Amino acid sequence: MVERSGGESLLFLTDEQLRKGIEAMFFAYRGFTADPDRILQGLDYGRAHHRAIHFVHRSPGTTVSNLLTTLGVTKQSLNRILRTLIDDGLVRSEKGKKDARERHLFLTETGAELERSLSDAQRARMRAAYRAAGPVAVAGFRQVLEAMMDPEMRLAYNYLKEGGA
Repeated sequence: MVERSGGESLLFLTDEQLRKGIEAMFFAYRGFTADPDRILQGLDYGRAHHRAIHFVHRSPGTTVSNLLTTLGVTKQSLNRILRTLIDDGLVRSEKGKKDARERHLFLTETGAELERSLSDAQRARMRAAYRAAGPVAVAGFRQVLEAMMDPEMRLAYNYLKEGGA
């Protein structure tokens, strides 16, 4: 059993300790999304647009099918988001060279600029939090997040973490 200072056990958490963790996640997520939300609000985009832009940037040329799996949204919802981003000149779609039915997605210059401003805001917040917490806490935090992922999402995360496209 792992002990923390103050004698709290990490393996036998009370409901109160778990509640505090859940609430911390809610408030942290609110902070993590606050800056991008302000940027997106002026453009009439939401968090789904942000996630799509993030993952198209992360994996240029990804297919609509891959993005659908990564985001875990309905096909109808993703098509609505992509249609807006394409119509607004932030994402471009190209037919696949091997399979013309596939659509490969890329950010345009304008899309890359928006992605950079959204990511810069989140990186600044993460950098400050990581520095304040220290390397041991950062490693533990990442372990907790990975342990909370559903198995199929952990596979997708590990693929991206290892440099997959």
